[in-house]
Amino acid sequence: MQAFADFYDGETATRHPVHVTLGPDRMALLIRGDTLPQPLRWPLADLRALHDQSDRRQLVLTRHVEFRDETARDPARLVVDDPDFMAWLRATRPALDARDVPRGTGRRVALWIAGALAAVGLMLFVILPALADTLARAIPEAREAAFGRSVVAQMERVLGAERMGGLDCEAPAGRAALDRMAARLTGAADLDTQVTLRVLDHEMVNAFAAPGGQVVILRGLLDEAGSPETVAAVLAHELGHVARRDPTRAALRTAGSVGLLGLVFGDFAGGAAMLLVAERLIDARYSQDAEEAADLYAHELLARADIPPAALAQMFERFRELDGDTRGAFAHLMSHPRLGDRIAAARAATPEGFAGRPVLSPAEWRALQDICG
Repeated sequence: MQAFADFYDGETATRHPVHVTLGPDRMALLIRGDTLPQPLRWPLADLRALHDQSDRRQLVLTRHVEFRDETARDPARLVVDDPDFMAWLRATRPALDARDVPRGTGRRVALWIAGALAAVGLMLFVILPALADTLARAIPEAREAAFGRSVVAQMERVLGAERMGGLDCEAPAGRAALDRMAARLTGAADLDTQVTLRVLDHEMVNAFAAPGGQVVILRGLLDEAGSPETVAAVLAHELGHVARRDPTRAALRTAGSVGLLGLVFGDFAGGAAMLLVAERLIDARYSQDAEEAADLYAHELLARADIPPAALAQMFERFRELDGDTRGAFAHLMSHPRLGDRIAAARAATPEGFAGRPVLSPAEWRALQDICG
């Protein structure tokens, strides 16, 4: 097998007419030309065809060889236009059209990916939480309140407000009873945030705080609570999160995480980010330190308001009856430490013989339970 071709050494633009033959061992092409300093030997296994050829009547060959700069191809070119020789090459050299990458590329790509994931993890789990904590302390009160209202509006959508035509519960007698309970707690609290308390008509046994002092109680909690004191205890716990600005930090972390992941994996719309923030707060799972701090805040606040801290234990016990010790609709109050430990802590925080004063009269309690009509 032989053919005439043109050879370019890749260093100059000089064209070298050459004669190409198959070597004696049939394992390489021998390239000879009057203008070449010496014959060249190109192993058949190293032959590669360039993919960006405009003239299909010829075949431009190069040689696969790795250099120190990690380029995978020889700069020299062999231009063949003999149809029979071209057909023979394509029929016998399946690697001719291979797309080579430098040796070790897979390992380097894996290292780059690992580094990128580590950077994203650092942002998600270290930098963003620290930044959220700083912003939560620095955000102006009016801006935080507006943020909280937006989050609660998204919460209502998640809970089906549009389908139900609104979820607010505002029966006058029930609202008056709730305001009296809230006034007793906030009057004993040392809060620098104005609290806005709402009841939504939803069967979930839950209550949650949003940024800017927004606190939401769901009807399911009122249905399952055994007394106004247990509702007040849950409200005191949520006020503990408000005092620490836990909802604001959680919302900022979630929004920041969504934004970062949007940059990495594709853009998220702002509405989608707010929706995720709302869902995150409805099922808020704060850290162990945050939950313990909110419990401790509730114990102290209840005692100052002349309400037995053991009321929080009674509500926890009710949650355990409904959903077990570690999961359920009210999961964020049942996160670690284990519910049994939190029940014991609430009971231990109640001085022996502490009776307290009733939070509501029986009539007011019935009105509160009927606040949704």
